[in-house]
Amino acid sequence: MEKEKVVSSLKIAAGKAAEVAMAAGTKTGELAKVAGAKATEVTKKSKDAVINAIDQNGNGSIDIEDIIILGLKTPGVKINRADFLRKEFAKNHTLEEIENIVNTTPARANISREEVDKIANEVIKYERICVSGISTALGIPGGAAMAATIPADIAQYYGYMLRAAQKLMYLYGFPEINLEEKGQVFDSETLNVLTICLGVMYGAAGANNAVKAMARGLATGVEKQLMKKALTKGTFYPLVKNISKWFGQKMTKEVFAGFFKKSIPVVGGIVGGGLTFATFKPCCEKLKATLQDTLLSNPNHVETEEEKEIIIEAEVKDATEIVDEENN
Repeated sequence: MEKEKVVSSLKIAAGKAAEVAMAAGTKTGELAKVAGAKATEVTKKSKDAVINAIDQNGNGSIDIEDIIILGLKTPGVKINRADFLRKEFAKNHTLEEIENIVNTTPARANISREEVDKIANEVIKYERICVSGISTALGIPGGAAMAATIPADIAQYYGYMLRAAQKLMYLYGFPEINLEEKGQVFDSETLNVLTICLGVMYGAAGANNAVKAMARGLATGVEKQLMKKALTKGTFYPLVKNISKWFGQKMTKEVFAGFFKKSIPVVGGIVGGGLTFATFKPCCEKLKATLQDTLLSNPNHVETEEEKEIIIEAEVKDATEIVDEENN
């Protein structure tokens, strides 16, 4: 009899325990749903905050123009072509030789390919070291608080990349790039040239041939006004749009990979997503390789069929026709 009472008591206790467990499970499930909903809301707000923080041109998305504008706002990003060339060639050349380099190009001033390449390698090395010291803020705070740190980190990273791009272009024969703001707006021609450069650095389709075609136009005397038209309205514009679209998708993916996922450790700090110390040099090397063999840097350059397909409007029309079209 006593045994039956004990068994009965145990059954009652087990039943109550089961009820408590079910109630707890239900409560836990409800709490999990609430937590999940809140996490989703925080993620959306954080993502919107990131886009708003980076979106410099106000089109509601992250694109290459935003990245370039952020980069160009970095202190020291603007490289004066003449000052840079004078400094780099001062060690081994006379004043007369240096002025010839500045007034023409290193190639036209008979500077050896080996010397130019050596300086280019030092440029990449120097800017890469600078990248290793960029802020470690990206990857440390979480949620919307982190959004405030992202523009500064991206600006610094791409600022150094744009510094390297300018220096490499000047070493391999390109003229001064206009980086002056006009009423807080950068020139469309400048943005498009830099878009193509970054396209080369990241391996975007068509960017490599676009740089070579630009070099051909400049080397054969296409006037500045006509080159600007080709970059902003003509031949190069569809290429710029394609590169921008490709780069925008890539950047959106990488920024949010760094924002919502585990950060990647780098020498000197932590940088999220694809913005790493390790990726900087390969990007610069790609641009260098392209610039080494253009009509501006190599008088014996042989065009590929793909390059020949990029015809600058000025090469088939004279200046009078172009100006007339713009006035009509």
